[in-house]
Amino acid sequence: MLLAVVACLWTVAPVMAADSLALDTLTADSAMSLVDADLGSPDEEIEGGGLHKQLKRKFIEGSAGFMSLVALALVFGLAFCIERIVYLTLSEVNMKKLLNDVDAKIEQDDIEGAKDLCRNTRGPVASICYQALLHIRERVEDIDRQMTNYGQLQISNMEKGCSWIRLFIAVAPSLGFLGTVIGMVMAFDQIEIAQNISPTIVAKGMKVALITTIFGIVVAIILQFFYSYILSKINRLTTQMEEGAITLMDAVVKYKARNNG
Repeated sequence: MLLAVVACLWTVAPVMAADSLALDTLTADSAMSLVDADLGSPDEEIEGGGLHKQLKRKFIEGSAGFMSLVALALVFGLAFCIERIVYLTLSEVNMKKLLNDVDAKIEQDDIEGAKDLCRNTRGPVASICYQALLHIRERVEDIDRQMTNYGQLQISNMEKGCSWIRLFIAVAPSLGFLGTVIGMVMAFDQIEIAQNISPTIVAKGMKVALITTIFGIVVAIILQFFYSYILSKINRLTTQMEEGAITLMDAVVKYKARNNG
């Protein structure tokens, strides 16, 4: 009897082991399929991704050498733009309040008080008023000439750095075009090596070549927006300077007439 049981187990054991192995294999395959469904394949992850991944891939495809030059043009151009915007923003003051206070002190014949007020106020309008008050004892024509000359100096200070911004606006697309030309030459070299003008080879080379142009134009557009904003602030400050000079000259003329020159 014992021998019969052992023989039966000997016959059934391989079948049970085979079924167990098949069940384990099925379970492992199911688990891997679930993991792949959750994580996605590596190719799908590379194909998708966020905006920064897309830009990184296009940056590498467009030749890192020329794309780095375009990126440097963007960085340096934005640095000059931010510096000018901060400078011009700090130069803006409440012009009407300043001129009213200065006019009130001139009405009281408190020239030193008006000078202190202008000296302690930032911006080109206050600086022009201070220069006029420094020469208030001179003739009206001399005062007007001093204000005009100093106004030109203030405008030059406001426009400082704008030439560099214009340079980067021009350089960025030029670098892009240069990268495009070099990329096209490299594409033709690939065609010559392959000795085949297949659409795949031509399209790949042209796509990589045109990426640098796209990035260069985008950089130029970004810098142009900032440059236009800077010019608008400079024009507004220049208009305030002209209005301030006219208003102050009227106050100076009244002061001279009141004090017999």
